[in-house]
Amino acid sequence: MGYKVTFNNKNKVFFNALKAEVDAYFERNNLQKTGNWRLYGKTMILIPGAVGIYTALMMLDMHWALSTFLWFIFGLNMAAIGFNVMHDACHGSFSTKGWVNEIFGLTNNFLGGNAFMWKLKHNIIHHTYTNVDGVDDDINNMPFMRQCSSQPWKPMHKFQSAYMFILYGFTSLFMFFMDYIKYFSKKIYTTPLKKMTITDHVIFWGGKLFFIAFYIVLPIMLLGWQGWLVGFVISQGTLGLTLALVFQLAHVVEHAEFESAGVDPVKIENEWAIHQVKTTANFAFSNKLVTWFVGGLNYQIEHHLFPRISHIHYPAISRIVRETCEQFELNYIYFPSTRAAIASHVRFMHQMGQRP
Repeated sequence: MGYKVTFNNKNKVFFNALKAEVDAYFERNNLQKTGNWRLYGKTMILIPGAVGIYTALMMLDMHWALSTFLWFIFGLNMAAIGFNVMHDACHGSFSTKGWVNEIFGLTNNFLGGNAFMWKLKHNIIHHTYTNVDGVDDDINNMPFMRQCSSQPWKPMHKFQSAYMFILYGFTSLFMFFMDYIKYFSKKIYTTPLKKMTITDHVIFWGGKLFFIAFYIVLPIMLLGWQGWLVGFVISQGTLGLTLALVFQLAHVVEHAEFESAGVDPVKIENEWAIHQVKTTANFAFSNKLVTWFVGGLNYQIEHHLFPRISHIHYPAISRIVRETCEQFELNYIYFPSTRAAIASHVRFMHQMGQRP
């Protein structure tokens, strides 16, 4: 680890109590913690749906209005694959079989990323050091955006609550290019990259070539560069904005806490699980369409506490998490709607954009 950050895990009273209740729930109901027919049903809708839309756009002569709409739907479809399929697979919660998780984790390539890089960046760094400035790469968007008070302020940040949505639209492309920086620098932000195997290298370069062929070369050959450019901007903009917004609503909102790491070792006063609760937020439980589309990531607190449990179980275990948080007098951050969560994110980013 580049910066040394530790947690007060000597007495994990909160997590031990919570885990016992959650384990009892699965045992009582005779359930696997990984995905089931509900997740696999989603997969059979989302992946063939994306292939079908892409094929139609490449092969059929259609009115520009219809093609514009389909490129937009394609972007949403790809985001849904990221939330539902790739996310669970890369966390190892899609299936009980490791090889199945590895295969479906490769859908990360469709989004412009790489599963190897993503697992270190997201599973290990972000999930361990959530909202720790200096370590968590998810809040490392300087100089363009200031996302916590420990980051330096620049005059441009006064307007970040307005222009951030434009930047969010570049998320998938940013992810595509940043992988090269991680690959050649052999580190993710301040964390050294673990050694890659030959297979990891082959998948990395094969995935990048696939992305270029799938999203750029083939569409230009079949649609012309103008048709490709319109479709590329719409689909990638929709994909990027959707991915970024959902993940920003989880941590960069009002009431969520932040820590800061530096050259000197930092010891966070709370146990790891309490830190996750204090740095994470949920939204829109009552909206089943949102829950279905975002792969249960509106139950982000549950996900951060139990990343190896499939998202299809989060609504059921959220009651246990809320009750345990109440027992330990922990603030369970929740916004009743997506609109309320977005409004909180905008207010927070506006606040961070003001001169300290």
